[in-house]
Amino acid sequence: MQIIREKREQIAARAKAYEKQIVSFLRDLIAIPGESGQEGPVVERVRREMEAAGFDEVRIDPMGNILGRIGSGRKVIMMDSHLDAVGVGDPREWAFDPYRGKVEEGCVWGRGAADQRAGIACLVYAGRIIQELGLAGDYTFYAVGSVQEEDCDGLPWLYILREDGIRPDCVVITESTNLQVHRGHRGRMEIEVRLRGVSCHASAPERGDNAVYKMARLVGEIEKLNERLARDPFLGKGTVTVTEIRSVSPSLCAVPAACAIHLDRRLTAGETKESAVAEIRALAGAAEAEVAVPEYSRPSHTGLAYPMEKYFPTWVLPEDHALVRAGVATGREIFGKAPAVDKWTFSTNGVATMGIMGVPTIGFGPGREDVAHTARERVPIDHLVAATQFYAAFPLVYLHHQDTKTQS
Repeated sequence: MQIIREKREQIAARAKAYEKQIVSFLRDLIAIPGESGQEGPVVERVRREMEAAGFDEVRIDPMGNILGRIGSGRKVIMMDSHLDAVGVGDPREWAFDPYRGKVEEGCVWGRGAADQRAGIACLVYAGRIIQELGLAGDYTFYAVGSVQEEDCDGLPWLYILREDGIRPDCVVITESTNLQVHRGHRGRMEIEVRLRGVSCHASAPERGDNAVYKMARLVGEIEKLNERLARDPFLGKGTVTVTEIRSVSPSLCAVPAACAIHLDRRLTAGETKESAVAEIRALAGAAEAEVAVPEYSRPSHTGLAYPMEKYFPTWVLPEDHALVRAGVATGREIFGKAPAVDKWTFSTNGVATMGIMGVPTIGFGPGREDVAHTARERVPIDHLVAATQFYAAFPLVYLHHQDTKTQS
């Protein structure tokens, strides 16, 4: 850790010196919509910035994830920022152009500012600082710009870990944490529920069996189910909510013959895919329902399809884990005080890195998660500078904690 203490002021000075470039780069990224499956232009812009920053290797894998490497040491440290962003929704919600990346009130504003283009902007400049200040060690550092996370969180990292031939010792997720260290979050899954009825002319609805009415009763039971789901002291409560409803009818003058709903289910500790599906099937009115977990198979921007069931497990790293301690120690070394340790409310690519593949994972990112997917999305500029410092310093602090663990 001595080298970090010796270089602390230099790291801070470099990050501050690069503030305008980081902001400019982030604004360029915000100007590219890049929704899931359309990230190609974002990837290309990141590639140019990584190459200019002096990364040892920059490559784009067959799925379209971009991986920038520095060093070739024994410990493999990977940091992730997904490159896709959600759409703007109703344009009338926005008081400004969501793709302009306006700078105001000490923040960069726009779609994707916090969720999650700020992460890759900081990572690229952290890599530049590592190279310029000679912060190399017996580690290999990867800055990863992943794709399709908004559509199917975890999917890009299943591909990276299973197909790209890289097995990291740890992963740092750069989703917004308000500069705290996060060590887990609830899992999530999607559930499709379908009910059939009998269609008839709407002038005599009693001749049929309205599938929407049947589903409405089941929706009421799902609302009640949400209130009695389990709660965990750290992760919080499990939740379930209806996010879409669809019906099938021969015309607007006919009783619907079928109805389907889509559920978002957040899973707290101890809840599983099987238990969540069983809870729906046990509800009054669900005896005739088809209940299924859908599969995601949309091709990436390169045209590659990598199907995944839409079940994303809960994950938590113990608070005394060496990776958590390394994250806290990095904050202490760089900022002079230990960052708080907490969790995300939403879901991240950690569902794959830690939840499915078992790679120790933490989070540290600029911005607040409560502005994600809103028309107030923004990231403080001072967070960009701070996160860049953190990412540049973290690999050597992590190595120190690994060596200390080995000695003990």
